[in-house]
Amino acid sequence: MKFKIYKYDNVTSSNDIAIELIKSKKKLSGCVCAKFQSKGRGRYGKKWISKKGNLFATIFFHLGKKYPVFNEFSLISPIIVSDVIKKICTGSNISLKFPNDIFLNGKKVCGILQEKIVSEGKNFLIIGIGINVISSPNLNDRYKATNIFSETNKKININEIVDLIIFSYENFFKKLNSYNYKNFKKRADLISVN
Repeated sequence: MKFKIYKYDNVTSSNDIAIELIKSKKKLSGCVCAKFQSKGRGRYGKKWISKKGNLFATIFFHLGKKYPVFNEFSLISPIIVSDVIKKICTGSNISLKFPNDIFLNGKKVCGILQEKIVSEGKNFLIIGIGINVISSPNLNDRYKATNIFSETNKKININEIVDLIIFSYENFFKKLNSYNYKNFKKRADLISVN
């Protein structure tokens, strides 16, 4: 599977655009990237604070019959994305707080929002990914937020991160025959925090 990139300056949310591309434009897969989101969403209707310079992307695809089920992707996606962050932030501590947060050195750096929709009888998975690249919000939360620049002192090009995410998902689908949920579960358990 190949993921074509759809770039936008301003969107309500990258997940909204993915849904529109599936329903109106009949696209089966792709990756939506936006510079700014006016209504970024987190879980349970929470707002995802979308500061310019950070990454707002959504991977979407038709859930084929031979693919893992929707629920398994709630473990697969954080592993794929955390591996990308690990490549960029070498030597840093990466951990997961399920179901949708990735931590960098004990602070939240990424959120993932997965949604499933049905269009024309087909199931689609929509995976929204927000990564704090150069800035991070003050969360009124028990967890602090951080960003890649603060933790590594590296200025990373967003296109480079998007390319790594796409490559990682394409690679996952290329190796689907060797997919084993238990292996992903073991890896997730090793880096999970409460």
